[in-house]
Amino acid sequence: MFYPAGPAPARLQYLTRFSSQLDLSTKTESFKDFVFGEETAEGHLVNKPYGLALFQGAIFVVDTRNAGYAVFDLAKGTTRVVQNSGRGAMKKPINITIDADGTRYITDTLREQVLVFDRQDKFVRAIGQPGQFKPVDIAIAGERLFVSDIAHHQIHVLDKHSAEILLSFGGRGDKPGQLFQPTNLALGPDQTLYVTDTGNFRVQQFTLEGELVRDIGQIGTVAGKFARPKGIAVDQESRLYVVDSAFENIQILAPDGAPLLFFGQPGSDKSNINMPTVVKVDYANVDYFRKYADPQFDLEYLVLVASQFGLNKVVVFGFGSMRDKDGFHGPPPENKNGRQ
Repeated sequence: MFYPAGPAPARLQYLTRFSSQLDLSTKTESFKDFVFGEETAEGHLVNKPYGLALFQGAIFVVDTRNAGYAVFDLAKGTTRVVQNSGRGAMKKPINITIDADGTRYITDTLREQVLVFDRQDKFVRAIGQPGQFKPVDIAIAGERLFVSDIAHHQIHVLDKHSAEILLSFGGRGDKPGQLFQPTNLALGPDQTLYVTDTGNFRVQQFTLEGELVRDIGQIGTVAGKFARPKGIAVDQESRLYVVDSAFENIQILAPDGAPLLFFGQPGSDKSNINMPTVVKVDYANVDYFRKYADPQFDLEYLVLVASQFGLNKVVVFGFGSMRDKDGFHGPPPENKNGRQ
């Protein structure tokens, strides 16, 4: 399956999905269905995901229902589930962000803390006191952590080591620079911070010092507008990928917010997404997925989407371009393909 549908040049291809241990099998999908039968909800490694991250050939998926996170290790061909007790017990984990050294940061909205685990999945510490904030997502920039606080409608900037709050910005409201129920975060290649301002039906772009750059979108039912924006990602060309869990699709926007195209739809097929939450763009793990791509489709990077419902918990798309018979590639996405 490709997006957009013809006759426009294809820019995204559905590659594969991850829901259970069987999805790491090297057998074909039809062979797995023949041997094991169709998957059921009971066979899922993760039951109600929200956040996801990739690190060194592994996909980490937070499970809000089972209070932990699952790991699909593509490099090793194994799966595991991480659930802690005691001081490291997760109550309602939402998002996961992994630092360059493998440290995992888990936002837990019920504990009202950020839980830190090392690269061996061992609990290290908890950041924050009950009532201080209600964290939903984290972005890491150098030695600072950027935490979205859905309760106080702010973004807090913390020192990564001391956990001291260095500054906060936003504040409840609907004016430019204000926030209402901010959820997901993403860093752009120019080191600016993108915030999904969910309650205001928009995305806002800030400098790392909290100064507003621009706000993008508003409530609506056409391309470039949102009904329930959640996950956000930014590629190396500063294109935005915004999940809308009401439309159950992902919009791709130009850096200035102009709509380029959208992809994804609800249903029970292998490529479908149902109540999507998070989208991630990844360049480092493309080689693990080339075997799924059409031989004429040149993969540039991956786009992964988590869904809270349906059979497909994580769906992987590839962004690239199709070679024609002479080896040439199609043009980049155009605004005309962004209708909704």
